[in-house]
Amino acid sequence: MTTFMLTDTTAGKISAQLMHLRHQMGAPAIGMVLTLVVICDERDQYDSLRAATEAAREHPSRILVVISREADEANRLDAELRIGESTPGEVVVLRLYGELTEHADSVVSPLLLPDTPVVAWWPGAAPQVPAKDPIGALAQRRITDAKAVHDGIKELAILAKGYAPGDTDLSWARLTPWRSLLAAAFDQPVGKLKKGVVEATAGHPSAPLLAAWLTERLGAPVKVADSAGPGLTSVRLSLADGELSVSRSDARLATLSRPGQPDRNVALARRTTAELLAEELRRLDSDEIYEAAVKRLAKSYKG
Repeated sequence: MTTFMLTDTTAGKISAQLMHLRHQMGAPAIGMVLTLVVICDERDQYDSLRAATEAAREHPSRILVVISREADEANRLDAELRIGESTPGEVVVLRLYGELTEHADSVVSPLLLPDTPVVAWWPGAAPQVPAKDPIGALAQRRITDAKAVHDGIKELAILAKGYAPGDTDLSWARLTPWRSLLAAAFDQPVGKLKKGVVEATAGHPSAPLLAAWLTERLGAPVKVADSAGPGLTSVRLSLADGELSVSRSDARLATLSRPGQPDRNVALARRTTAELLAEELRRLDSDEIYEAAVKRLAKSYKG
């Protein structure tokens, strides 16, 4: 891998250096399918960049990491460029100082790959209306992570009010295996749903989101209850002829119970941030099912 540092530079010089490095290494940009813009703090950049790089193995990308530093310093842009075998596509770490911290979009815009989608990801705190954020406005897909903030459920409720097509949250991606398993359980005839409960660690944002989705899809009230955790632990649905439940006691397996049938173990592993991010990068259109679920969550939020 080749790493190149530029201090007190410009977007134009960064683009020129990227082109030079590509020609030097014989690594053309035509294999990259999107630009992933990661907006994070310095303390989060290592883990965020590692997750983005791993996700890029499935979706070769130009990864732009935007870190706003001291706003009271003189205007300056520092950049770290990485290209090589261990880095799919290209990585550019941008550190902004001074007034540039308020105009990150003017730095990012010239570095976007032409004629390819743009995805913005906030691994930590996100703007209340991502689509109106200067960088968010450049993106077709905007990814947040409510679990990364102190009150993740409140964060989801706020994001729901400012929802725009293309928004999503990793709290939703964490539910994909649960939703798939529950949907498969209803492939076979079961009695009418009366009520249900989702159990999870207190404050886990995926729990009320899953309850909102079940309520929306099944037309019966599904509540949230606290458990010892970790994370989501069970879903219990009361049917006319018994209870359908999915209970997870470890990070890999869950037990599926259905009325009149023996219990069986099913795979329900917790996934890494890189895996969640890779899933979200597979679809760049709007997710109407997420929209309906998060807006229902916001309506029922009483915080």
